[in-house]
Amino acid sequence: MPTASGSEGSSPRVLIIGLNYAPETTGISPYTSALARGLAERGVAVSALTAHPHYPEWEIHDGYGRWRSTEVIDGVTVTRLRHYVPAKPGGLNRLVSELTFGLRLVFARWGNPDVIVMVSPALFSTALAMARARLSPTRPLVNVWVQDIYSLGITETGMGVGPVAKLITWVEKTTLRAASGVVVIHDRFGEHLSRRLGVAAERIEVVRNWTHLDPAAPTDVVATRARHGWADGETIVLHAGNMGVKQGLENVVHAAGLADEQERPVRFVLLGNGSQRDELQALGASVTRLQFIGSLDDAGFQDALASADVLLVNEKPGVSEMAVPSKLTSYFNAARPVIGATDPDGLTASEIEAANAGRIVSAGDPQALLDAALALGSDAVLARSLGENGFRYRTDVLGEGAAIDKFARWLHRIVTRAGTRR
Repeated sequence: MPTASGSEGSSPRVLIIGLNYAPETTGISPYTSALARGLAERGVAVSALTAHPHYPEWEIHDGYGRWRSTEVIDGVTVTRLRHYVPAKPGGLNRLVSELTFGLRLVFARWGNPDVIVMVSPALFSTALAMARARLSPTRPLVNVWVQDIYSLGITETGMGVGPVAKLITWVEKTTLRAASGVVVIHDRFGEHLSRRLGVAAERIEVVRNWTHLDPAAPTDVVATRARHGWADGETIVLHAGNMGVKQGLENVVHAAGLADEQERPVRFVLLGNGSQRDELQALGASVTRLQFIGSLDDAGFQDALASADVLLVNEKPGVSEMAVPSKLTSYFNAARPVIGATDPDGLTASEIEAANAGRIVSAGDPQALLDAALALGSDAVLARSLGENGFRYRTDVLGEGAAIDKFARWLHRIVTRAGTRR
């Protein structure tokens, strides 16, 4: 890859800036960490500037928390900055958290990178970092990697309307239009950024999120189910990952309540953590066909996915275009059938249908969710076929190596284009 001056034969210095990084195991972190590792393995001089691990528990992990610290992970120098981590990350607390990280970025030492890859979310810290980059005497090239579209998310989840939504849209539009390049994780993201936010189409590249888990080793299903207390005669419907507002998991609690009332042989399992977990546990305190499991290590996580009968993506009614759930890649890797309780015309549904890996029911319809779970649980042939389709899609479409190669080529084009202009 050429340097920012356009000279050939040397690799540019790349700085990745994002709120989440390993050892966090869910959300955006596995992708940011894998991109950094993959670029380093390809001979790129790459470093990362991030926060201390805190997601999805919203509590800084043991052994971390200094004002500033540096470590090396998979050949990448990772600098961590302490920022405000709220115990309850909703609304204003979430904004203050992002702004404090952004302010730390503004005054941090960046080195002298040729290209900066900023990961959004978090939008507001990215916006502050973009301002710092534009005012820098060296004017490094900036690529923004869009994992979620903030302006869509704030309206689809009902967390912001009127002036708030307009402000967030303006911040997002201004930040993305200032970038030298923008990477999105789905074609429909790119179309929205171009059509609604005015980002030039030639500055947008689509790089699909990949499966960050290796193909699962054979799982002792009997032992795993016994460890979690799952009976042979019940259909296990597992939702893994963050328990936040966007997921709308009250629907799952209500579906489990219906299973109790109707005495159906099904158990709904919520695996992971998040800002809404306490509320969900309180809501489902009397529901016997509902189970909560804390976060697991990679091996335990893959064992749980492979041992469930059905894997679930649940989204709040109204959520349609703001994000492609990262959990889908893990689900496809587990070769289990998937239910999407979501907008039938949204991104999540389109991804499951593209893989022919499961069934779609309307968001916020707990009876439809229960019926779909029972149908898949009673048809082993169909369940196996859908699971195999998902794994095939994971192999053919969502490969990590091809995705990182494409990202590296995109950074190369940004640098080359800038060098030519200069």
